[in-house]
Amino acid sequence: MVVAAGLAVVTPSDHFTLAWIHSVEKAEWREDWRVESGRLILHQASAMGSGAGMEPPPEAVLKGGRWVWHPNIVMEEIVLARSDFTADWRLCVDTVCRDLRKDDGQTRLRACL
Repeated sequence: MVVAAGLAVVTPSDHFTLAWIHSVEKAEWREDWRVESGRLILHQASAMGSGAGMEPPPEAVLKGGRWVWHPNIVMEEIVLARSDFTADWRLCVDTVCRDLRKDDGQTRLRACL
């Protein structure tokens, strides 16, 4: 289960996707996360392009027009900062996506036990 502070977003799923549009390149970036033992694990990341600080790592593979790689980063909390120059973050669970609100400077995502 994941809770997004300030939104009371609770999902019973053990996986979710964060998506956003890069402010300079205007390319979509996605991160596929899963919840294990109360922690958040970045299982897969992908980007529609590269450049301007969003270069894919050397192990990335081009699949269906997206650079895809598996960072396997473990986090206790994800802090999503906001920008006036881009659309807001999208949180997707089981193919249902919703925009996260821009009303404060950041949103924090944590796993719930």
